[in-house]
Amino acid sequence: MTSSGGPPTVETIAAAAGVSIASVSRVLNGHGARPDTVRRVEQAAAELGYVPNKVARSLKGGRTRQLTFAMPDIGNPAYVSMVRQIQAVTKPLGYRLLLHSTDAVAKDELDVVRSLADRTSDGLIICPIRVTEEHLAALTTASGPVVVIGSLPQGARVDSVRADSVSGAVLAVRHLVALGRRRIAFVNGPADTVPGANRAAGYRTALAAAGLAVNEALTVTTDFSVEAGAAAAHRLLDAGLGIDSVFCANDQLALGAAHAAQDRGLRIPEDLAVVGMDDSELARAGHPALTSVDLGSGERGRLAAQMLVARLEGGAPATGSGDAAGVGRVTVAPRLVVRASTGGAGAASADAGTRGDRAARCVPAGPGHSGARTGAPPTAARERTPDASTACAGSTI
Repeated sequence: MTSSGGPPTVETIAAAAGVSIASVSRVLNGHGARPDTVRRVEQAAAELGYVPNKVARSLKGGRTRQLTFAMPDIGNPAYVSMVRQIQAVTKPLGYRLLLHSTDAVAKDELDVVRSLADRTSDGLIICPIRVTEEHLAALTTASGPVVVIGSLPQGARVDSVRADSVSGAVLAVRHLVALGRRRIAFVNGPADTVPGANRAAGYRTALAAAGLAVNEALTVTTDFSVEAGAAAAHRLLDAGLGIDSVFCANDQLALGAAHAAQDRGLRIPEDLAVVGMDDSELARAGHPALTSVDLGSGERGRLAAQMLVARLEGGAPATGSGDAAGVGRVTVAPRLVVRASTGGAGAASADAGTRGDRAARCVPAGPGHSGARTGAPPTAARERTPDASTACAGSTI
């Protein structure tokens, strides 16, 4: 038996089964019917090729069991780490995860937030790298629960998980200073973004603490990409500024800078030390492996997913410190993972590990952060600094 006029409908199934439309509706919606009616309807539906519209059914019941994760760049390994941990939380609970790359376009981000009104998704985790008044208005009036992975203004009525990028940048520059580097260049992403502004602030703070003047000629502002990092490094090296190290605002930039230096015959770290941020797979896979600031990308995804599920599964206060109104806020502190791109004890063998960090050393941030981390990889020894906390804490951009 086949359908002759397009996809099967309740009416065509009823005609094929010889039962009423009401009976078909009851069977297809799981409301029960006589065993013989159920058998006839299911047989007719199968023969006609009927496929249940689960989304339509869920909309009737008010839930889709679908969640959306919107990120600026689906190719950035930091966001891939988030996806893995979001799914680790939500998949066992029966949620499907929809991925959306916004390319950091404000209109696209706002459209995703507003699309919650369409009820095709139960909730949203979003990573905006620019936060405008329009963003805040959309986020606080969203038609479903939203968790932001990123920094929000104080008092914003939205659950959020953030990383302390300022302290992360301080760790990176302080490490280079401790190695005797004094001409420390900085390759940043767009300065009008939250991560760009925070990492620039940390760079300046660390230089000041070391008694080093800020030289604007040593800073290049570009895009967060491998190609941009290579172009920035070539620009700095062509300028003859005598740089001995470069701190990059993410691992993509750092990998590009390292490639550019090697293309010019420079040795890493002897001629140029390189530090990135995110401690992504790119850092571990680089040759030499890159020293990088771990901002807890995966953990941020996990915490954000837990917050969102808490809201969906009963409206309980979100995970984290929260405030008087029950808005969840978590700050995950950074840690520095030292590898071969800056040298140092044990770093020369860092490439030998299966994940490229077997001999890496973890330098945690100082105290004052919420959201405990599990710390360094099991095989990594933890280097302590005078103001370091006893455990690596962590989270967000």
